Amino acid sequence: MEQGLGIGEVSDEMNRMDLSERAKDELRETALKSLQENKPPSLELAQVQEEDVTNLQETKEDLEGEKPDKQDKYRNILKKKFCQRWKNFWPRFSEDVCIVTQRYETLIPFCNPKMLAGPFPHTVVLHGPAGVGKTMLAKKLMLDWTQDNLAETFNFAFYLSCKGLNHRGTCTFAELISANWPHVQDDIPAILARAQKVLFILDSFDELKVPSGALIHDICGDWKKQKPVPVLLGSLLKRKMLPKATLLITTRPGALRELRLLTEQPLFIEIEGFLEEDRKAYFLKHFEEESQALRAFDLMKNNAALFQLGSAPSVCWMVCTCLRQQMERRQDPAATCRTTTALFLHFLCSRFPPPHSGGPRRDLQAPLKPLCLLAAEGVWTRSSVFDGEDLRRLGVDPSALCPFLDGNILQKSEDGEACYSFIHFSVQQFLAAMFYVLELEEQEEEGLGGRRWHVGDVGKLLSKEERLKNPSLTHVGYFLFGLCNERRAMELETTFGCLVSTEIKRELLKYTLMPHGKKSFSMMDTKEVLSCLYESQEEQLVKDAMAHVKEMSLHLKNKTDVVHSSFCLKHCGNLQKLSLQVEEGIFLDNDTTLESGTQVERSQNEQHMLPLWMDLCSVFDSSRNLLFLDISQSFLSTSSVRILCEKIASAASSLQKVVLKNISPADTYRNFCMAFGGHKTLTHLTLQGNDQNDMLPPLCEVLRNPKCNLKYLRLVSCSATTQQWADLSCCLKTNQSLTCLNLTANEFLDEGAKLLYMTLRYPTCFLQRLSLENCQLTEAYCKDLSSALIVNQRLTHLCLAKNALGDRGVKLLCEGLTYPECQLQTLVLWCCNITSDGCIHLSTLLQQNSSLTHLDLGLNHIGIIGLKFLCEALKKPLCKLRCLWLWGCAITPFSCAELSSALRSNQNLITLDLGQNSLGSSGVNMLCDALKLQSCPLQTLRLKIDESDAQIQKLLREMKESNPQLTIESDHRDPKDNRPSSHDFIF
Repeated sequence: MEQGLGIGEVSDEMNRMDLSERAKDELRETALKSLQENKPPSLELAQVQEEDVTNLQETKEDLEGEKPDKQDKYRNILKKKFCQRWKNFWPRFSEDVCIVTQRYETLIPFCNPKMLAGPFPHTVVLHGPAGVGKTMLAKKLMLDWTQDNLAETFNFAFYLSCKGLNHRGTCTFAELISANWPHVQDDIPAILARAQKVLFILDSFDELKVPSGALIHDICGDWKKQKPVPVLLGSLLKRKMLPKATLLITTRPGALRELRLLTEQPLFIEIEGFLEEDRKAYFLKHFEEESQALRAFDLMKNNAALFQLGSAPSVCWMVCTCLRQQMERRQDPAATCRTTTALFLHFLCSRFPPPHSGGPRRDLQAPLKPLCLLAAEGVWTRSSVFDGEDLRRLGVDPSALCPFLDGNILQKSEDGEACYSFIHFSVQQFLAAMFYVLELEEQEEEGLGGRRWHVGDVGKLLSKEERLKNPSLTHVGYFLFGLCNERRAMELETTFGCLVSTEIKRELLKYTLMPHGKKSFSMMDTKEVLSCLYESQEEQLVKDAMAHVKEMSLHLKNKTDVVHSSFCLKHCGNLQKLSLQVEEGIFLDNDTTLESGTQVERSQNEQHMLPLWMDLCSVFDSSRNLLFLDISQSFLSTSSVRILCEKIASAASSLQKVVLKNISPADTYRNFCMAFGGHKTLTHLTLQGNDQNDMLPPLCEVLRNPKCNLKYLRLVSCSATTQQWADLSCCLKTNQSLTCLNLTANEFLDEGAKLLYMTLRYPTCFLQRLSLENCQLTEAYCKDLSSALIVNQRLTHLCLAKNALGDRGVKLLCEGLTYPECQLQTLVLWCCNITSDGCIHLSTLLQQNSSLTHLDLGLNHIGIIGLKFLCEALKKPLCKLRCLWLWGCAITPFSCAELSSALRSNQNLITLDLGQNSLGSSGVNMLCDALKLQSCPLQTLRLKIDESDAQIQKLLREMKESNPQLTIESDHRDPKDNRPSSHDFIF
């Protein structure tokens, strides 16, 4: 578990975190300062490396001449070994890896005692993506120890590579750590007796292949006992074995969750690799001309996925190498950087130039396919280092890998048996994707087919279940789509002479893109699908994928989302529903008060984003059947709104429903209203969240337009003046299409409310449903409203929820509702401060020949007496009530006898909501007596059900058995978001 801390310890822990963050900030400042000087930070480690290699001869003399003690001998052998590793590391990366290692070494407490006050944490976890320097930092710490830099802290240090431990059988912990150091075996008891002075480095924990639960099974504290390696490691991590030793673990993010469960009070340090400043410095160093370096850097930065991978020095080297080569040939590198697949493919092919005679390299065709198999199986089995046994099992001849070693696609280490790894894990993922697209000839299938592969098919690769278990598969999927491009297939065939499968596109459409029904894609969410399709850059594939899509929901969080969406949406020919949300920061507003530098930046942003936005908006041209548009919670700009409105206005739109909620800038609503003028197809319009007094005038113009066919208008939380409400009221007198008006959460001034009520009295007003929810109405407004209800013969639904009408207001309303001319059927009085006195007036109304069939009294404290009056009405034959909502009305078990009696005699009520009322088993039992009767018409009953109460559960089962037509719902909804009666009040 992670640190469970007392108050003092919490303070110490917060100080640790603050110091760690402060150290990171200081390192970033140092990197930025060095960039401004156009050179990478000077690092002592580069000098140390040279000195260490020079000292190899001295080490040899130590070993051959004087006879140092065993600790010194062990130290000198390790020094030789880890110096050699630094020497063999790619020369082009040595200085760059030094940047990363020194930066993060200062964040490790036992390397930088000044960083933290108090005792050091015994477990440090270095985590980060592949290739950012975690392993090299671990090896650097071993090198530091051999040079006495950590001698005061640790007497001994042991380095364990998880890849090497995978093939290790049962042994003792002493044998495990001394396997390669026989000269220290006799001293192990003395070494481990002072465990507080021992450092264990467990490198690449994510490479450890153990069955689920193996690390916590059979935990052992005895280092002399024979146990399986997973048990020994689990015991070390759980602090059962050598609890005072210091552990340093490196891992990729995928294994973090397991480590959090295994380790005791760990300190997690994220290794980020190259910061943006480091990447820029690297490009400036790699290119001779600064202008080329900056252009190449900008191209990589414009591809968010590629730029993220650039935190690894090896990826920066790949990008620089590839783009510099293109620039030297006077080729435009922009297309190469557009997608990660394009760059990786170009890099791969550029490592193998064609022979002078022309044509593909025939010597590469045979080894390429085993290499791709090796990469694919490694991704599936979470392996990135391959030894001789891996190669033999897959039938890969080590000599066949030589071209890829020479081409810097692979790298080879000589720690004991030769081990191979790709220069970066993303290269392995790319070659794994190639495994799926390369066609195997018959003899190749026979050669590889007899081997035991651990590679899933395309369907398994793209399934959500597999990708959740192994996130690396997601990136293989992206590369797979990227390789489904005819030009890229030709590039592969030209370089390697191998055929690319023509079936792969069909498989991708089959497994991921063909929607199930109308709504969504089968195996991927919308964002993933759009990313994959963009990666392909294959327009025909996009058209085939989008042909069946009828609903699309886009949440644009960054520029990349806009790029992907704009590429795909213009090919949606059958889209019917589009929902759009644009996060803040994609479009920059036009605040002229900002500094000129910021204004320039914003202008550049607009120049780059607006063409993409225009492409995205072309969906209104391509989707002639688009019926529903929802733009909510969006931050647009004046220019982007103008483009959107122009597209809507000019396209032969079939839009029927439009929802605009909480959009900026302020004039967006006005511009939209102007764009919708004259749209005969538009029948539903929702405008919510406008705080400017500029929306109602253009909306009134829409309503006055003779082509207006608007039936439903919803204006929520919209600011307007009294005169503007008056103009809207005038429009309601003349417009003959609008039947439903929702004015929720609008604050009417006295005059505005009176004008609206006066409009209801006009025979030319066609409104049938009106919602005035949460409009701060009081009983003072009810008299005018009541008089309007007397003469209005069209209004059937009225919602007055969340207005403090009180019992007096209800009395005034009931006076109007008693008139036979009133046709009101649904009345919502949710949360209106009504008590039992108000129920007296409602009961009287219901016992007369009233048209009222739906009544919502939720969240009113009507209590026992109020329910008694309502039950009297339910017993009367003239009561036409079919739905009664009494959610949270303080009804008790004592009221249930009266209610049960009413249900026995009532022949009209089909829905009864008693949610959030504590009826208890006695109350439910009384209701059961009435509901068991076949004559009871009730079809839906909602109750607050205690699922742990066995007696209530039994009663409900008996009720269902006796009355199969009855549906009993448990009350789990939140009325703040969705009132129980709202379904019956839908416009």
